[in-house]
Amino acid sequence: MADKKQYAVLGLGRFGSSFAIALEKMGYSVLGVDKDETIAESIADKLTHIMVFDIRNAHALRQAGIADMDAVVIASKNLESSLMAAMLCAEMKVPEIIVKAIDERHAEMVKKIGATKVIFSERDTAKRLALHLVSENAVDYLDIDGDIKILKLIVPSKYIGKNLMKVDWRVKYNIIVIAIKNKKEAMIPPPPDYDFKEGDKIFVIGSPDALSTFETEEFL
Repeated sequence: MADKKQYAVLGLGRFGSSFAIALEKMGYSVLGVDKDETIAESIADKLTHIMVFDIRNAHALRQAGIADMDAVVIASKNLESSLMAAMLCAEMKVPEIIVKAIDERHAEMVKKIGATKVIFSERDTAKRLALHLVSENAVDYLDIDGDIKILKLIVPSKYIGKNLMKVDWRVKYNIIVIAIKNKKEAMIPPPPDYDFKEGDKIFVIGSPDALSTFETEEFL
């Protein structure tokens, strides 16, 4: 894999561990951190690196190499730990700091501290977030309903010159491209014989699982 980005997940509860494992399965190097040794040991064989310490400990975070990470996901259920970890990551100038918010108040607080993205586990699945984080093509993800989502993607270079009939994503993934937007116009619905051009955006509708499979296999 050309992309050698480094990721860390602070807090290995249900969401944090699911997120870390999802990234690891995609082939990325992941550091998982939790202060509970039992929790850390339970997924130690599934991650590249596991460390046990309190994420409020600035020295421990530096020793773990957090400052060198491309992105850190803070998934602690403890408000104080989450806020402190977010502040320390911001001080270390981590490029992307993603925090799983406990509630709206928590979300506002971490945004002010320096979080670059705030998520809610009830709204953003770990697998979906992992895909969004590592994909250079995904630019947006709209939740219409629990079973229906719309994904907006930038068409990668390998598809330039091809059209919807040639790629046949509808049959292969059970998803539908509902619109294509280029530099001049938005095509709704898109003509099946339109050849993709550089910078084109496509809007795809489908189930969360179908879209995840589609993005993983075709765009990552």
